[in-house]
Amino acid sequence: MDNARDVAKQTLALVLAGGRGSRLRMLTDRRAKPAVFFGGKFRIIDFALSNCVNSGITRIGVVTQYKSHSLLRHLQSGWSFLRNQFNEFIDLLPAQQRVDEEHWYQGTADAVYQNIDIIKNHHPKYIVILAGDHIYKMDYALLVLDHIKHGKPLTIACIPTSREEAKGYGVMAVDSDGLITDFVEKPKDPPAMPGRPDMSLASMGIYCFDADFLYEVLQKDAETEGSHRDFGMDIIPALVKQRLAHAHDYSISCIRNKGCPEICYWRDVGTLDAYWDANMDIASVQPQLDVYDTNWPIWTHQVQMPPAKFVQDINGTSSIVRNAVASAGCIVSGSSIVHSVLFSAARVHSNCFLTDAVILPSCVVHRGCRLTKVVLDRGCELPRDLIIGEDAELDAKRFYRSEGGVVLVTREMLKKLRENEPDLFKDFESYRGAASPLYV
Repeated sequence: MDNARDVAKQTLALVLAGGRGSRLRMLTDRRAKPAVFFGGKFRIIDFALSNCVNSGITRIGVVTQYKSHSLLRHLQSGWSFLRNQFNEFIDLLPAQQRVDEEHWYQGTADAVYQNIDIIKNHHPKYIVILAGDHIYKMDYALLVLDHIKHGKPLTIACIPTSREEAKGYGVMAVDSDGLITDFVEKPKDPPAMPGRPDMSLASMGIYCFDADFLYEVLQKDAETEGSHRDFGMDIIPALVKQRLAHAHDYSISCIRNKGCPEICYWRDVGTLDAYWDANMDIASVQPQLDVYDTNWPIWTHQVQMPPAKFVQDINGTSSIVRNAVASAGCIVSGSSIVHSVLFSAARVHSNCFLTDAVILPSCVVHRGCRLTKVVLDRGCELPRDLIIGEDAELDAKRFYRSEGGVVLVTREMLKKLRENEPDLFKDFESYRGAASPLYV
């Protein structure tokens, strides 16, 4: 049996990062879903890429398409440390119509197929295909070892999830040996796991292929009329029918939080409610996801900034901070921050109350604001005394309010609010930059 280091060197990872991410609403108006900020200082894609590097897989392709500028800039700034002379790289693979000159990427399988010439040039023995928009910590080398052990040309990582959540995933049935006997993509009524009527076995969107086998499958799919050119809709169901797919139990390769060893953490943060909830976990007393684990670090890019600062306001009122995360460059002056996540360079002025809030980079919250269960998009600047999260009807009128009651605020929404309710922004220009950010 090969060891993990050996198989990692024979493996190439492809991170699919081209999705629209429409369920995150206005958070993906300007950026691809994998480029969305997460957890105080990271981007979502950092988790898949960090898993690769920590697993010893240092030949990585990132397949991009929609609104990729922010993502590409992040990758170039934060992921350029791999060394080509050691056969390490992150290849950026935007939609180029390399094979089909009439279409952009038509599906996940087509996104890989259109880059097949680049992939073959690296001569991998195994190819791991990953979604770039999930939050989790996993040793992919252990996945490849499990793939080799069971001898099937395809291995799919899977995780038990509730039947309600499983409606958004591929759901599989397996026999006692882990052979996948059935696969249904996003079923309206997901089949239950044996003995667990409330749970289904869901695909994590993580596939391990024998490289030569994958080339053959993609070529055949490209020549099949009527195919959706998609792994979940076409290729996986076909291979399952041929009994060629094995299920990998995520518990084997999950990197667990030592404080919660019974939990195998994996989150699809594809909706605003799920995104907010996952950020709130980071700020909790005992998070399920451990981003402080030095044995499995999450790499990212961050501009060099001074440390976060919490000060009294001009009247001597101290800041109160409980169960909160604050990144570099943040300044909080005489305000209360409870169970919240503040990204880099966020400024919270005096007499503000933030509860269950996610404040993305470079936001400014002026004096007297009250925010509850709010997500502020990057660069938002709130006028004084604005209250969000206490009046559902008013919030829905002004901003976007999710089914779970999370209020999303963007710069465009604030611009429209200023046009519709100018009194809220009275004297806005006079105080927004008139004094030191420490004392206003």
